[in-house]
Amino acid sequence: MKDISEGGTVKMGRLIVVRATWDSEMEVWTAESPDLPGLVTEASSLNELDAKLPDLIRDLLEDDYTDGGYDVPVEVIATFSKRIRVGPAEAA
Repeated sequence: MKDISEGGTVKMGRLIVVRATWDSEMEVWTAESPDLPGLVTEASSLNELDAKLPDLIRDLLEDDYTDGGYDVPVEVIATFSKRIRVGPAEAA
């Protein structure tokens, strides 16, 4: 899981891709990652989600901790869907 760069000083974990999807019924962002089993959370905004992810990822990777720690690259992909009416507006 960890790469050691030349000189052996920088350790880096594999990329974790987090997919965040807007749930319009619940009005929350739901996030999960196939790269890190157990990473499932909700947040009312992307900023709140961004604040929650570091601690959640640290907790899930705790068993993988080594002296000095290491950096884990995280990519968050946020998506939402909506319908936009094009053409004449419907009669009220």
